[in-house]
Amino acid sequence: MLRQGVDRLIKRRFHLPKPSEIWRNAPKENAECVVIGAGVVGLAIARELSSKGKEVLVLDSAPTFGTVTSSRNSEVIHAGIYYPPDSLKARFCVRGRNLLYQYCSQRGIPHDQIGKLIVATGASEIPKLNELFNRGIRNGVEDLRMLDASEAIKMEPELHCVKALLSPSSGIVDSHSLMLSLVGEAETNGATFSYNTSVIGGHLEGNQMSLHVSETKTLENWDGETPLQPDLLLIPKFVVNSSGLSAPALAKRFHGLNTATIPPACYARGSYFTLSNSDSARHPPFKHLIYPIPEEGGLGVHVTLDLDGQVKFGPDVEWIHHHVPDTTNFLNRFDYSVNAERAARFYPEILKYYPNLKDGSLLPGYSGIRPKLHGPGQSASDFVVQGEDIHGVGGLVNLFGIESPGLTSSMAIAEYVAAMLLGG
Repeated sequence: MLRQGVDRLIKRRFHLPKPSEIWRNAPKENAECVVIGAGVVGLAIARELSSKGKEVLVLDSAPTFGTVTSSRNSEVIHAGIYYPPDSLKARFCVRGRNLLYQYCSQRGIPHDQIGKLIVATGASEIPKLNELFNRGIRNGVEDLRMLDASEAIKMEPELHCVKALLSPSSGIVDSHSLMLSLVGEAETNGATFSYNTSVIGGHLEGNQMSLHVSETKTLENWDGETPLQPDLLLIPKFVVNSSGLSAPALAKRFHGLNTATIPPACYARGSYFTLSNSDSARHPPFKHLIYPIPEEGGLGVHVTLDLDGQVKFGPDVEWIHHHVPDTTNFLNRFDYSVNAERAARFYPEILKYYPNLKDGSLLPGYSGIRPKLHGPGQSASDFVVQGEDIHGVGGLVNLFGIESPGLTSSMAIAEYVAAMLLGG
């Protein structure tokens, strides 16, 4: 029935004067669970809910799953070191890391627990390194070990540091294979996926959120302001807004939802550069992830390896200060180009811990956009997972600010959301 309803998504009509008339003219379908967004978190939630016998429909505006933040990151499995104790980021990261390693091991998903070194390159950074060690221990990361310079350099001869924090439980994962597995299991459990399908808003009917759904192609020439007639009204029992970058913008289009509960959206682009030197490409200079002391807005320009051994440096932090229209959010029209001139900012940061980096060896790689809830100069925000106790709407969960460590936390977030909706 759900599939038949979604198949009705047909044509667009603009300039209808009253939103209530627009909604009233659209066909209606009931649904049990709707997950908005087919990134890794949305997929994990779909798998979790469908495994509990729920009928799940996943809607995404893109042609396939995982096309936005989930495919534009470092693919790192984080241990849980950086985040304030008792925060959702700390809790979900530690729990999610354990679930993720178990899931990948049982299903043969490519991953590697290669470990991480967080390095102090000067004496002034040692207190910050000690803070990270103590925070990680409080968060339940039990295998951390402080290394002096000689121990760290014995592990990584190309490394320069005065002290390092070893995190053996950090690793890397093939995020596409992970998402493919989540999709497959959700489908096996009966979940339905509808791509090229945009949720453009919603309104309250009683105490339930009805969703306004249209084909993505109907938004191509939309100005972001003119009222749109939805092609379909979906009336679910449960709704999870897991739409990543567009989650706050979409929530603001849920008519009847208290906008005071929606945090302001901030965006930060992170660019990556790859190591081009042919010798280094054949023989990577590092075997572990190498991270500097964290910077404002991110974890610093660090070394990550993919499962083929390709070395990547990044991401940096480039705040997007201009207004981001809803059309950019809903259609993912962010600028993902990497300016080659940004390499000039990478070299001095990388040389602090990798002094043998050769000039001209960095090539533009790719970029991603972080869905942040704080701007430059502000304290870092936690994940925001809002249910009825916050916004008063039954069966609705909004996920805001699911940036790093979102990939690592995905399965723990799914557990949490399912418990919110279903109890337990």
